[in-house]
Amino acid sequence: MKRVAGRVTIAIAISLMLAMWVYALFFASKEVANEIGDQAWTARAELICQEAANERIALADFRPLNEAGTNALDERATLVDLATDTLDNMLVQLEQTTPTDAKGQELIPLWISDYRTYIVDRRAYADELRLGINVPFGESILMGIPLSEKIATFAADNAMTSCKPPMDLSI
Repeated sequence: MKRVAGRVTIAIAISLMLAMWVYALFFASKEVANEIGDQAWTARAELICQEAANERIALADFRPLNEAGTNALDERATLVDLATDTLDNMLVQLEQTTPTDAKGQELIPLWISDYRTYIVDRRAYADELRLGINVPFGESILMGIPLSEKIATFAADNAMTSCKPPMDLSI
């Protein structure tokens, strides 16, 4: 009797898992929640973001802090501000045009607003460095996840890889 009950339980579990996969693969919506319809806007955004990323790469300073001299933290703060300026300019350019679809018109301003908060976090970090406080970069947490992750997910969902927040302060 125990064997029969065990086999029935296993058969039901396998059947439920199979049903879940059939639903997921063939019936569930494949629409990406964050994807906007204006592909021309996202293509322009990717170009703008790539230009900003190239500007940040040109600013890179790979010296270890112990080899950078006595005012290393102040120099790093200046670099953080310059890199953040590229993000700020990027957002200004992105705001100059709006997507043509309703979903894009709704989501892009929210995404840019999140990015502006991320920029405020970067500026605060630069201020800490100028005060001589050498702590890891801390960013705002929204709905239990780092703000940069939310911004990056939206960028990835819209094929704007270069629009992801830079990882320059994460190391």
